[in-house]
Amino acid sequence: MDILLVEDTPCDVLMTREALKEGGVVHRLSVVENGVEAMAFLRRQGKYAEAPRPRLVFLDLNLPKKDGCETLAEVKADETLRRIPVVILTASRDERDILKAYDLHANCYVTKPTDLDEFMRAVAVVGRFWVGVVELPPKGADEPANMPGL
Repeated sequence: MDILLVEDTPCDVLMTREALKEGGVVHRLSVVENGVEAMAFLRRQGKYAEAPRPRLVFLDLNLPKKDGCETLAEVKADETLRRIPVVILTASRDERDILKAYDLHANCYVTKPTDLDEFMRAVAVVGRFWVGVVELPPKGADEPANMPGL
């Protein structure tokens, strides 16, 4: 399963990668550092022309160039991307951020625990849920030829 992590903090990238691995989440993790790169990756533009289409996105809110909420809004407004589940994985516990993320159709909102063990456990649980429990749209269902009415 292809997963896209949109995160600009190298330590959080490393911890997320390790948490998914230790949690037994079978995946191929691609990482971009900001919302501009995330949209190019998802749309397979420029240097991301051969990028795999992720089945799941982990998105931080506090990003340079284009923040997480702007990126989430753009993903969910795009008919070819909106079915990809987006998990907000952020340090913010601000109610306004939580409400805004859900208003923009985030699939879930996870606050990064500050304790390393809790962080590892939280990411592993969320990863296992989205990879092993949830029924995701069929692979390729987001391609225009497979979308009814297009």
